[in-house]
Amino acid sequence: MYLGFGMRLQKRFSVGGFSDKETEETEMPLPSLVKQLIEKKLEKYCQQKIPAELHDKIRMSYRIRGNTVTLIESRPYFRDPSIWTELKVAQFRYSQDDNTWSLYCADRNEKWHFYDPFHPSRDIDDLLAEVDRDPTGIFWG
Repeated sequence: MYLGFGMRLQKRFSVGGFSDKETEETEMPLPSLVKQLIEKKLEKYCQQKIPAELHDKIRMSYRIRGNTVTLIESRPYFRDPSIWTELKVAQFRYSQDDNTWSLYCADRNEKWHFYDPFHPSRDIDDLLAEVDRDPTGIFWG
């Protein structure tokens, strides 16, 4: 169910499979070593982003689909805290042609757009730092 502001109801919180419909086509899956590195970096990022004592109020997670990684913020739905809402914060897309990551931001219709102020980078940590810095307010509001 759509709640507005890019939020969707989820029956349970999960880091697993990616079931949302995406309008963009994804390319080849991430190479195995790249995927392992990304999972390690994003697990650490998501754990450090939200203090442990707040995990019952807000969580960070990610989903991998093909060459795309989506960063997600989840919160309990105010009418039923057993249901979590998800807000897609940012998306990272990997190009195997030049081994770089590009940063994308979502519009109000959940369509992804290339984030022009930042150029592709070989290190996803650069993109995560830009999402944290958020000079335009597009990621965190």
